[in-house]
Amino acid sequence: MATRKREWFDDESYWRELYSFMFSEKRMAVAAEEIKKVIRLAKPKGKRVLDLCCGPGRFSVALAKRHFRVTGVDRTKYLLDKAKTRAKKAGVKIEWVRKDMRDFVSPNSFDLVLNTYTSFGYFQNKGEDLQVLKNIYDSLRPGGVCLIDTMGKERLAKIFPKTAGETLDDGSLLVHRHEIIDDWTRIRNEWILIRKNRAKRFKFDLTIYSGQELKDRMERIGFRDLELYGDMDGAEYGPKAERLIIIGRKGKER
Repeated sequence: MATRKREWFDDESYWRELYSFMFSEKRMAVAAEEIKKVIRLAKPKGKRVLDLCCGPGRFSVALAKRHFRVTGVDRTKYLLDKAKTRAKKAGVKIEWVRKDMRDFVSPNSFDLVLNTYTSFGYFQNKGEDLQVLKNIYDSLRPGGVCLIDTMGKERLAKIFPKTAGETLDDGSLLVHRHEIIDDWTRIRNEWILIRKNRAKRFKFDLTIYSGQELKDRMERIGFRDLELYGDMDGAEYGPKAERLIIIGRKGKER
C-alpha cells in the first residue's frame, strides 16, 4: 500500500487540545441513553458490534455494559488510550484496534456497525468514502445492519454561520469559521482555540452529503432497506432534522 500523505486528523494535538470540548463529561454521561436509541433504531439481530471511529469509547463502553461484544476501531492513539482507560474503569472488556477505517475490514464478523459523531466524510477523495462503505458492508454478517450518524448537507445550509464562538468550561474561547467549497461538496473549517492569551489554529475539510447522496452511495455498495432519520429518536429526515442518520442492511447474498 502506498504511503498516504499526512492529513488533519493525524495531528494528535488537535484531539488533545479540543478533547474537553468534543468529548465533555456531559456528552459522555448521556451515552447510555443514546445507545438505547441506537439499538431501537438499528434493531441488530446479534451481539457482535463494530464501533468504527470509536474515539474515546463513548458508545463502545455503553454497548459493552449492555453485554454486546464490541470491537472499537480508531486510528488515533490518544483517543484509544482514553477509550481503554474508560473501559477499564467501567469493568468491561472490549477489543481495541488501531487502524484507519479505509483499511479495516473483518469479513462477515458483525451484526451491527456504527459510525457516529460525524466521523464519515474525512477524505477529499470520495472514492475513499466508498471504500469505507465497502469495508463496512464486507464486515457485516448477512442480515447485519449499519448505522451512520453525520451532519446532512441540508442541515448545514440552514445553521452554519460563517463565524461563531463559545466559551469552554475552562474559560478558553473557541472560535469557529466555516466556508462551503467545491460546489457544495465540502465544508472548510477553521477552529481557533484561545487559551491563556495564546491562539492555536486547526484547519480541516470534510466532505458533506445530502440524505439522498449518501443513500445512493450505500445502495451502490449493496446495502438494502435503507432508511433516513433526522435524529436518534427516529424523527423523519425533513426540514427540521437535527442530524442525518442512515441505516442500511446487508442482504443474504451480494
